[in-house]
Amino acid sequence: QVQLVESGGGLVQAGDSLKLSCAASGSTINSYYTGWFRQAPGKERGFLAAISWSGLSTDYADSVKGRFTISRDNAKNTMYLQMNSLNPEDTAVYYCAGGRNWPLRLYGINYWGKGTLVTVSS
Repeated sequence: QVQLVESGGGLVQAGDSLKLSCAASGSTINSYYTGWFRQAPGKERGFLAAISWSGLSTDYADSVKGRFTISRDNAKNTMYLQMNSLNPEDTAVYYCAGGRNWPLRLYGINYWGKGTLVTVSS
């Protein structure tokens, strides 16, 4: 079993930056690809970014490429999402996820966190 717990969400203003964390636990966590998804009100959950267990491979949705950066610290079993230049359209619940398939997509997720809310005011 793998448990994922997100933190770092909150209320920020447009143009601000925010860094999310995802703490992972479980004996096999380093065998999973991990990533971030988000779900805005009234919309489907969508892929944002993913990272391989080594950290050498990353993947981003076009909508966040250049603004968001995913990273991973296996020594701390923690994954991060640095978000810059936030705008109100980034308001959503952000989920941490883990899966065994690359690229990491919605249909291949084995574990989900409970999510953390990010609200960007204009």
